[in-house]
Amino acid sequence: MSTVSGTANMEQSVVEHGLRRILIVVGVMAATLMQTLDTTITNVALPTIQGNIGASPDEATWVVTAYTIAAIVVIPLTPWLQLRFGRKNYFVVSIVGFTIASAACGMSDSLGALTFWRIVQGAFGGGLLATAQSILRDTFPPEKLGASQGIFALGVIMGPALGPPLGGLLVDNYSWSWCFDINIVPGIFAAIALFLLLRDPQKARKMPFDFVGLTLLALALGSMQYVLTEGEQNYWFADPVNAIMAVTCIASLISFVVYELKFTTRPVVDLRVLLDRSVWAGSVLSFAVGVAIFGATYVLPQFTQGPLEFTPTLSGLLFLLRAVPIILITPLVVRFSTKIDTRIILGIGFALVALSNALQAYVTTEEASFWTFGLPLVLSGLGIAMLFIPLSIAVLGATRPQDGPKASAFINLALQLGGSVAVAMLDVVIDRREQFHSTILSGNLTLGDPAVRTFLHSQPLSSLAQLMYGQSAILSFADATFLIAAVTLMSVPLILLMRKRRMEGPIEVELGG
Repeated sequence: MSTVSGTANMEQSVVEHGLRRILIVVGVMAATLMQTLDTTITNVALPTIQGNIGASPDEATWVVTAYTIAAIVVIPLTPWLQLRFGRKNYFVVSIVGFTIASAACGMSDSLGALTFWRIVQGAFGGGLLATAQSILRDTFPPEKLGASQGIFALGVIMGPALGPPLGGLLVDNYSWSWCFDINIVPGIFAAIALFLLLRDPQKARKMPFDFVGLTLLALALGSMQYVLTEGEQNYWFADPVNAIMAVTCIASLISFVVYELKFTTRPVVDLRVLLDRSVWAGSVLSFAVGVAIFGATYVLPQFTQGPLEFTPTLSGLLFLLRAVPIILITPLVVRFSTKIDTRIILGIGFALVALSNALQAYVTTEEASFWTFGLPLVLSGLGIAMLFIPLSIAVLGATRPQDGPKASAFINLALQLGGSVAVAMLDVVIDRREQFHSTILSGNLTLGDPAVRTFLHSQPLSSLAQLMYGQSAILSFADATFLIAAVTLMSVPLILLMRKRRMEGPIEVELGG
């Protein structure tokens, strides 16, 4: 009890008001949007980057993989880094480093240089989300927790939604380097504004450097991300490197957990915060949210720019259909999240996302057009807005202020891991289901079929084969989208793991000051 009390006494209120709070919020949101945009804007530019720097498709994927590995390793370290260097110093330095790395990425003229600077960018960007969430929570008074998390959710959700259309416009009309250079101006503004205005809830203090824990964590998360990214194209565990990485991941993860819980009193990652049911249940649900959001964001551009031959711009603009309802409904979600059981809103959100993906799978045909995806994407936007905000409110509302950064780190790590696992597994599904459908369709295409004979009277056999492979690809994308719907729907029972949020006193939820 005395330890808890001593820790609490070290905390000081950093609640802000008026113009000062507005400028801090704008600076924090600029940093948040920089990081979340980078998760999807690069995917659209990848084919162009590949051609300009002379890399193969497999090599070019490291532009994304390098960033993801670095970010995932850093995310769980952010609470320790905030305590060691001070939250303000850590956040401002992260913004500066991210901005400089972004500019260096835009100037890179080789795969090696671009990959290196993406690692640097990921290392500085990994902690931005968790730190931003904690800052917004503390900048608003406790009764406005809903407002602070609603503002944060806009950045988290809108970044991935705006990334594809913005990336497409920049690539088609300017240069791929602008996908990185776009971070420079908001990065400079955020760094200056927050350096001048932001206050620390507690002073930085000397913390033991848990070298063993950090090494084990880096090995576990880094090797896991490598296997997820490279597994499908390298035949998974048939490849010796993948097999070694998988063994390294399992051994390092087990060693990390045992060491952090049993052999150190100052762990680099405080796993004990997961003893709180709301934190570990929220992390599981955050993983499911990552699968739902990033899975759909990954499959749709592949389908539209592949079989449907959309331009990057047109493919990216599709995501505006998802972004608009998010903007419109977020204030309502914030208001109701503080008045009714957040588990009800989460259930509706997961159900809407599942329904949207099921509808999208149904309309995934060769005849699909831009507006064919209108209803599924609008429903997806409505559902996504009902997921992250109630989840953040439920978890952060149940934790002590000093545990907020730790809870935020686990939620954001789970979100990123959910996206990584989703992309890796969907790659497998698309590849295997395309082979399955090709086998089935080729077995049914015989000269005994009148339609086949009629087609071959006017077209060569190669055209029939091309048509079959094209249809197989379309069906595989439909299967992958339907799988996202199934996984999302199966996540609904997990909501029962969350505690019912206890309301203490009136809650103000206005999104304004």
